[in-house]
Amino acid sequence: MSDPATQPVLVMATANPHKVTEIAAILSDFIIEPRPEGLGDVVEDGDTLADNARLKAVAVCEVAGEGAVADDTGLEVDALDGAPGVHSARFAGDGATDADNVTKLLADLKGLGDNTPRTARFRTVAMVRFPDGTELRADGVVEGTIAHEGKGEAGFGYDPVFVPNEGDGRSFAEMSDDEKNAISHRGRAFRALAILLSDL
Repeated sequence: MSDPATQPVLVMATANPHKVTEIAAILSDFIIEPRPEGLGDVVEDGDTLADNARLKAVAVCEVAGEGAVADDTGLEVDALDGAPGVHSARFAGDGATDADNVTKLLADLKGLGDNTPRTARFRTVAMVRFPDGTELRADGVVEGTIAHEGKGEAGFGYDPVFVPNEGDGRSFAEMSDDEKNAISHRGRAFRALAILLSDL
């Protein structure tokens, strides 16, 4: 697929430049186009991560008339019965900041006692939707634990308090982009999606 004239097009559902760069690097066999201008926020009211990824992919696909790629990510904390999960971005309420969500997460875990297991995982569902209704889905998961306090300045969301099992004891927010992407849930999901796309 190295000839641009024969490369298929995928349109991004995300407008986050860091995510676009990361995804484009993995889906290098495709021409990556930005989220359509004028497309408003998609209401993510699905019951699962896959539902929300699908809502975004369908909305972009319908506007762009091309294959659309979308993802949704959640943090699943075992002691909180899998919460915040699909509600990760608004765990502390609508309009919550990353700091608000992290504060609530740490407070909820502290309220369960010092001996509460802090095992957790990040899960990403990556999805491509084509105009003919064809849909591809891939999941990526990274296991870890929730730290007692945030560390690091990089990343976003819950990265300062998530310590991956496959790392060296640092939180995601203490890692470089390359270090994080090598083991991250999003990287894994999109690498798996790239394999599915290569089989089309």
